[in-house]
Amino acid sequence: MRKFKQVKRKEIVFALDEWNRIEHLAAEAKLNTTEYIRRMALDNRIVQMNMPDITHVLNVMKSVANNLNQLAKKAHAINNIYAEDFDKMGGEWRPLCHLLSVYLSEALSNAA
Repeated sequence: MRKFKQVKRKEIVFALDEWNRIEHLAAEAKLNTTEYIRRMALDNRIVQMNMPDITHVLNVMKSVANNLNQLAKKAHAINNIYAEDFDKMGGEWRPLCHLLSVYLSEALSNAA
């Protein structure tokens, strides 16, 4: 039995100037050439979002994820979980998810 997923391999021949253009466009999209060609062939577009100010949101998400991990460890250790702990976690997580959702929808609408 084969361990790897089945794939179909095709060879595409490009002129040198075409290949240079593909390399340039892939580098602009911060993709390797294979991924760039695959996305263009399947989706006919590449959406690239510039999100320099999302770093703060991601750091807060890491903090919340750490708290969630500690809560899960506590639940496994005592084989129980307190409702207050779970409510506190939801109180931290919901506004963050909403903020990220709003931010990403605005970024996507600006990219379109």
